[in-house]
Amino acid sequence: MSDNRRLLPLFLAGLLLFLNAAYAAWPTSVDGQPLPSLSPMLKKAMPAVVNISTRTQIQEAEHPLLRDPFFRYFFDIPNQPRRRETSSLGSGVIVDARRGYILTNNHVIDKADEITVTLNDGRHLNAKLIGADPESDIAVIKVEPQNLSELPIADSSRLQVGDFVVAIGNPFGLGQTVTSGIISALGRSGLGIEGYEDFIQTDASINPGNSGGALVNLRGELIGINTAILAPSGGNVGIGFAIPANMATSIMTALIEHGEIRRGLLGVTVQDLTPELAQAFGLTQTQGAVITGVQPDSPAAKAKLEPGDIVLAINDHHVRNSMDVRNAIGLQQIGDKVSIEVLHKGETMVREAKIAEPKITREEGKKIHPKLSGTLLANTEPNEAVRGVRVEKIHTASYAFQAGLRPGDVIVMANRQPVGNLKELKAAANGSGELLLNLQRGNGSFFLLLR
Repeated sequence: MSDNRRLLPLFLAGLLLFLNAAYAAWPTSVDGQPLPSLSPMLKKAMPAVVNISTRTQIQEAEHPLLRDPFFRYFFDIPNQPRRRETSSLGSGVIVDARRGYILTNNHVIDKADEITVTLNDGRHLNAKLIGADPESDIAVIKVEPQNLSELPIADSSRLQVGDFVVAIGNPFGLGQTVTSGIISALGRSGLGIEGYEDFIQTDASINPGNSGGALVNLRGELIGINTAILAPSGGNVGIGFAIPANMATSIMTALIEHGEIRRGLLGVTVQDLTPELAQAFGLTQTQGAVITGVQPDSPAAKAKLEPGDIVLAINDHHVRNSMDVRNAIGLQQIGDKVSIEVLHKGETMVREAKIAEPKITREEGKKIHPKLSGTLLANTEPNEAVRGVRVEKIHTASYAFQAGLRPGDVIVMANRQPVGNLKELKAAANGSGELLLNLQRGNGSFFLLLR
């Protein structure tokens, strides 16, 4: 036993000499040509991918007894809501170094009070939210443009299944990490992950924390924003999804310009063109979407679209199913003109429509102001004596209910501005800070401050 112990250092020394010699002899080139490596591309791309951390203050729900003023007074409980702090990690991509714009996922920065960006060189920068779109899960944040690197953006419509790709991000908070793979599929939709889905599917490993990071081609160009994984066991199984660069940049442009996505109305309902429906319509093709309904006096009606028309293309982009129609129209802004190619009674023709502003009659309160979370709001009817926004429903555990808001209340002013409908309420509420409401309840009226 003692002999073995004496021989062990000699064995380890010999192994070390062998490994050093093997490493020195490892080929770095073949026939004078360097071996293929992603390193040169990554040296340019990685500085444009950042780590994002957020901090959020959340108000904890209280026991109903703690909402009783007498109980608080008797037991000397401070009249302040209990709060706890949460944090999250994700990734982002610098797409405009001159102005400091960064693309990421909405769910990475959702409800964040503080957003911190960590660059590849170790610098920490405070970021502010420019705009976010929960329906597509895209958000734009901005940092001070100080010696930043950006990723060039590729045309994602030219991608093909089998293209090699690289995912760059911050999985599990480990720091910047690179994985590689191929594009497994294109145009994935109907997954229920987001409102508008047209995903790139890849087998490049995407894990928690990669959200908002870059999916790049071998030229180091941005082709997608990593956003989701299919992981029944909680780990990576080789099925990841990225939002195509064309969709992400289109939404980014609107968010920078307006701070929100102003989705409009076409006025049609559609369904997939199934083989059975194609046979019923006497068609040989099975790709497209069937118009099942047209709203009166809508852009679709004015464009002479009719139930039974088969949508073949929108703005020269081929339509495979009803989800393609929803995505194409959902990315249009109010006032945009769209060209719709349809098969009408056996004849192919092009209809032109102008996207209109939707008439919203009901809205969840949280979409108007955070303090109105837990409420369902509706415009008052034209024949009612009081014009404003009615509280149709309210959750009894919501802050608004605790503050005194009740079903049936009509909001007639917000922040001292007259309110006649949901649109005017949203403009007056301005989305953050305190909200001063003037309410009509029965025959009386009063002010209510939500802070």
